[in-house]
Amino acid sequence: MTRKYFGTDGIRGVANKALTADLALQVGRAAVAVLPADGPRILIGRDTRISGRMLEAALIAGICSAGGMVLRAGVVPTPAVASLVVREEADAGVVISASHNPYEDNGIKFFGSSGFKLTDEQEAEMESYLTGAADLPEPGEPGPVEGLAGATRSYVDAVLENFRMDLAGFRVLLDCANGATYLSSPLAFETLGATVDVIADQPDGYNINRDCGSTHIGILQERMRGGRYDAGFAYDGDGDRVIAVDGNGDVVDGDFVMAICANHLKNGGALPGNTIVTTVMTNLGFHNAVRELGIEVRTTDVGDRYVLEEMLAGGFGFGGEQSGHIINLASGTTGDGLATSLLLTQVMQETGAPLAELATIMERLPQKLVNVRVGNMAGLDEAEEVWEAVEQESAALQEKGRVLVRPSGTEPVVRVMVEAPTLEECGAVCDRLAGIIERSLA
Repeated sequence: MTRKYFGTDGIRGVANKALTADLALQVGRAAVAVLPADGPRILIGRDTRISGRMLEAALIAGICSAGGMVLRAGVVPTPAVASLVVREEADAGVVISASHNPYEDNGIKFFGSSGFKLTDEQEAEMESYLTGAADLPEPGEPGPVEGLAGATRSYVDAVLENFRMDLAGFRVLLDCANGATYLSSPLAFETLGATVDVIADQPDGYNINRDCGSTHIGILQERMRGGRYDAGFAYDGDGDRVIAVDGNGDVVDGDFVMAICANHLKNGGALPGNTIVTTVMTNLGFHNAVRELGIEVRTTDVGDRYVLEEMLAGGFGFGGEQSGHIINLASGTTGDGLATSLLLTQVMQETGAPLAELATIMERLPQKLVNVRVGNMAGLDEAEEVWEAVEQESAALQEKGRVLVRPSGTEPVVRVMVEAPTLEECGAVCDRLAGIIERSLA
């Protein structure tokens, strides 16, 4: 069902335009109406965007005016909210963030009392209140607001319960995207004894994800090429993703990280079902590699929501996306960039192998991803010219590659992904399809 507000990862839009303070206030009231508890305790965390405080204040007003209670965690990563909800025995958690998007965007997403995201049914019920299809209950006595002291330390301590390593002598460079991890990730590595240098840890409200973080890896690569560090990790704005860089400055993306970690977990008897769950965006090289390792793969649509659903349905414990959004149920209920970077560090420590050597576990098939901004997203399903072109390009590649065209769940773009024997072929196919999509969906 198409929804007006909720997408694949909560509500998202340009702050003060699509995502206004008025809307955030109504979201707060709707959340109280949907949650089963009477006067629910709702924990709120945010990233470093300039609009974060505005939306936080509006959400608080909506929650409290409907009789809910608020715990303010301040600037913390998304996985911290999922963790703190459970530790603080809150009824729900809210993250104010637009993840890897630029500062102009923001978003609101919810976690339930178990630390998992709210169900589709709960989001649909909230949607009915926001669209006016159902009437919000009359407000009663306003609820209180409390600050949650030590939220960052609490989250880091929870993560480190699963990683009791001594990293003395380990040298790490962290890119914190001027986002929500700028305090927590350095603190975690320093607590374990690593030598830590940090870039993009000076948020000013406007520089989150700007030429830094997991979607802009160039600066981290350049710094890593000097050979001073054992590993580099780049997080995204809200800290649920991480991309690694080895000592040669080469990128180790989510596909490589999943293959490395899943193999290590399997060898230690800690990969439930001997299976990893990933999405259709995962490189064919990954599938070839893990098949050779004797690991099964379950594939879902793009989005951590779908990965997690398949994991829970099948009793699997490990899965994720090429973007570096990786879920390990042994250490948390959602993607956690810090936990993933520590798991990869643990593999390095226990095997004694440098990251560059571990990354030889798979060979990537050349791949290109293009985002095509369109005016008529709703017309994609019926765009015959587009799908005929996709079929023709796929047939031409045969078994040597593949084509994937899909709508974004968070912005008005169609994503075109092509894998082929050469990067030049990838680019040519992407260009042809992008032109057809632009023309068909103008």
